Formats: sequence, C-alpha cells, structure tokens
Amino acid sequence: MKFIRYIILIFCFTTLLTSQVSAQGVVRNYISKYKELATALSDQYGIPVAVILGVAIVESSAGKGPAVRNLNNHFGIEGHNTLIAQGKHKSRYKEYECDSQSYEDFCKLITRKHFYERIKTKKDPVLWVNAMSKAHYSEIPEAWKKKIITAIHAYHLESLD
Repeated sequence: MKFIRYIILIFCFTTLLTSQVSAQGVVRNYISKYKELATALSDQYGIPVAVILGVAIVESSAGKGPAVRNLNNHFGIEGHNTLIAQGKHKSRYKEYECDSQSYEDFCKLITRKHFYERIKTKKDPVLWVNAMSKAHYSEIPEAWKKKIITAIHAYHLESLD
C-alpha cells in the first residue's frame, strides 16, 4: 500500500512540475512573440516594456484567454465587439482586427490617465503598476497589482527596458 501511495505521489509531482514547465514555456513564447511590438510602443509612448508585457501576460493568460482568441484583446479593455452578431456568446470586451491594434489601444488608454504625464519617462515598472492600480485600471486593484508585479519579476521583464 505504501508503494502505491509513493507511486501516486511521484506521478502527481511529475504532472505538477510538467504543467508548470509547460506554462512557463507558453509565457516565454508569448514574450518572444510580442517583445518587439512592446519595445516599439514603449519608445513611442514612454510606457516601460515590462509594464506593457506584464499587463498583457496577466490579462490575456499569455495569449491563451478567450478575449485574445475571439477578439484579439490582450488587455481586458472593454468596448464594442461583433460576437453576438456572429451568433456567439456576449462579451463586454472590445474587439480588435489584430493584436497590434490591441497593444496600441492599451498604450493610448494609459496616455489618457491622470498619472501619465508625471511618470511617462520613468522606467520603474512597479511605479507604473501602482499608478495604474490607484487609477482603477482593474476592478480588483490590489490583487491585479500583485499579479502584474509577480509576472514582471518572474519573467525578468524589467530587463527588457
């Protein structure tokens, strides 16, 4: 009986480890795919690459979430979409023709926030995430802030700035 428990424990641990490695691979692929776009937008708008990618990773589940798959929406931005007209489910999220449109709209949205002019040239991603959280970018600001900062640090996104 102990041997069976040991085998089950080993199997569970291996499965957990494999799924974590696989999830990290998904995120790393996402970063590789969108790093150039985020860098170009960072140069244009003064928003750190780490912030752009950190928010996108969390909000889009590294490109695997339904808003990305159905609407090309990487940032959870609300707005008009055509899903109901296509006979699909209702969604509050904005639809984009392509990924780059979603990324640019995110940057434009941030430029309209009251904190933007004060910090637009600063590269500290935590400063940006705190400002966005205080400006209620998310409906759950504290939990959102923690997730974004964790993603930035876990994937060393600050090294991209």
